Amino acid sequence: MPLIVGLGNPGKEYENTYHNTGWRAVDKLAEKLGKKIRKAECASLTWTGSVAGRRVVIAKPLTYMNLSGDAVKSLSAKFKEEPLIIYDDIDIPAGTLRARESGSAGTHNGMRDVINKMGTEKIKRIRVGIGRGNGELKDYVLSVPPAAEAGSIDSAIDRLTNALLDYLGDLDFEKLMRSVN
Repeated sequence: MPLIVGLGNPGKEYENTYHNTGWRAVDKLAEKLGKKIRKAECASLTWTGSVAGRRVVIAKPLTYMNLSGDAVKSLSAKFKEEPLIIYDDIDIPAGTLRARESGSAGTHNGMRDVINKMGTEKIKRIRVGIGRGNGELKDYVLSVPPAAEAGSIDSAIDRLTNALLDYLGDLDFEKLMRSVN
C-alpha cells in the first residue's frame, strides 16, 4: 500500500508559497483521482482509498515544515508503510523533478526532520525544484513565486502527478525515477 506524503505548512498564508509545493502536488494527485484530502489523523490530513485495486494513502502533515518528521513517523506507524515524500528543493532549478530511493536531506529542514525521526536516510522522495532566490532562504521559501516561475513549478507538478498515477498502477519506483529524472 503506497503512502504518499506531501510536505508543506498549514495556513492560508502559506498556501501558494514555494514551501507548499509538496502539498500542492498531493492535492493535484487527489484531484486527478477525483478525491479530497480531508480526514484528520496522525497530525495530518489524509485520503485513503483504492487505486488500481490497491489501498493508497495520500497525506499532508499539519505540522509546520520543520517538524514534518513527527507526522510522517506517525503515518508510517499507523499504516505500516514506508512513505514516499514529496517536497520543494532550492538546490535544483525551478520546474525540475528528482526522484531518489534514499539520500541526505540536503538543505531541506523538513526532510531533515523526517530522516531524524524515521531514523534512516532510506526514504523514497521526489524533490520539486524551486530554484534559489536572492536574500534570506526563509523569506524566499515562504514567498509566492512570480507568474513565470509558478508556471514552471505547476508544469512540474502536473508531470509528477501523471507519473504518480502510473506508479500507483505498478508500484515500480525505478520506472517512476526514469520517468521524472
